Amino acid sequence: MKITGYKLYQVPPRWLFLKIETDEGIVGWGEPVIEGRASTVKAAVDELMENLIGKNPERIEDHWNMMYRSGFYRGGPILMSAIAGIDQALWDIKGKFHNTSIHNLLGGACRDSIKVYSWIGGDRPADVGQAAKDVVEKGFKAIKMNATEELQYIDSHEKIDQVLERVSTIRETVGPYIGIGIDFHGRVHKPMAKILAKELETFRPMFIEEPVLPENNEALRDIANHVNIPIATGERMYSRWDFKPLLTDGYADIIQPDLSHAGGITECKKIISMAEAFDVAVAPHCPLGPIALAACLQVDATSHNAFIQEQSLGIHYNVGSDLLDYITDKEVFKYEDGYVSIPQGPGLGIDVNEEVVEKMAKEGHNWHNPVWRHKDGSIAEW
Repeated sequence: MKITGYKLYQVPPRWLFLKIETDEGIVGWGEPVIEGRASTVKAAVDELMENLIGKNPERIEDHWNMMYRSGFYRGGPILMSAIAGIDQALWDIKGKFHNTSIHNLLGGACRDSIKVYSWIGGDRPADVGQAAKDVVEKGFKAIKMNATEELQYIDSHEKIDQVLERVSTIRETVGPYIGIGIDFHGRVHKPMAKILAKELETFRPMFIEEPVLPENNEALRDIANHVNIPIATGERMYSRWDFKPLLTDGYADIIQPDLSHAGGITECKKIISMAEAFDVAVAPHCPLGPIALAACLQVDATSHNAFIQEQSLGIHYNVGSDLLDYITDKEVFKYEDGYVSIPQGPGLGIDVNEEVVEKMAKEGHNWHNPVWRHKDGSIAEW
């Protein structure tokens, strides 16, 4: 079997799909994208695919090393996202060729389903109490929200009180045992992160996410020694080498590699196995499309330390197009009692609706995240 060609589709709301074709008529799908930089990742995929035409798609480990190690400059969000989407598509081809799921090729499943959480609120969270009630009534056992709007290095306690009021409302609305993930989104700098994390303890969150930017991970030591809330991070870390110091430092309780950003199935399986050796849990990041989610579920199936999966159905970014629009069998991601079953079909276990993909690619997108500024005019973290 040989790779004969590929196509890239930039589709709304903010995704990039890749289809790799073979001389056996088998195609594989991947989702190589950085939110807000889809066109840049697309160019990187074009460059990497030059060396894959005519090659056997089954030699995934060799192709991964070629894409990563043959580049003198390596790593980072763009290159690792390009590799990720290609890697997903190669695994999809391999599973279809052998008529089995990717998780079977990875050694078989250790679970039949995994808990999922639902996003509530938007970039600037406001009326989240009712939103939490709505998704819990749909069967979800866990929710996640953005904690804050923008915060200066040292900011007003008024903004802290606003966060506490929102979380208090959610806890009162959904009860004591629904999981609440609180995403600091890297918007909070170390001085305010310590204050906010300590104040949130009383609500017993499921985790706080990215309490500081990943380039400031050394600050996790102070936060971890300050509070008893599980700390999650990792969506903006792109390889096992990025995760190595985080794991050896020992201050993160949950890692969140993104299978469309951190080198795909091949790399994230290795990252997750590394985390297991440090007794660290995994909750893969995935506010993306159906191909990315399918890839996550295939790896979740084989990872003992995976405990919950992010998914984007109904997320505030998915305006006009949503998770299920691009697949033919929408039952494959049917959520029941807060869980989703692991897809059992060959490859990724989903059937992409190419007609819809091609139609929506003509519409395309040029999505970028907003640019925020503080009251003094300086740039704020989004």
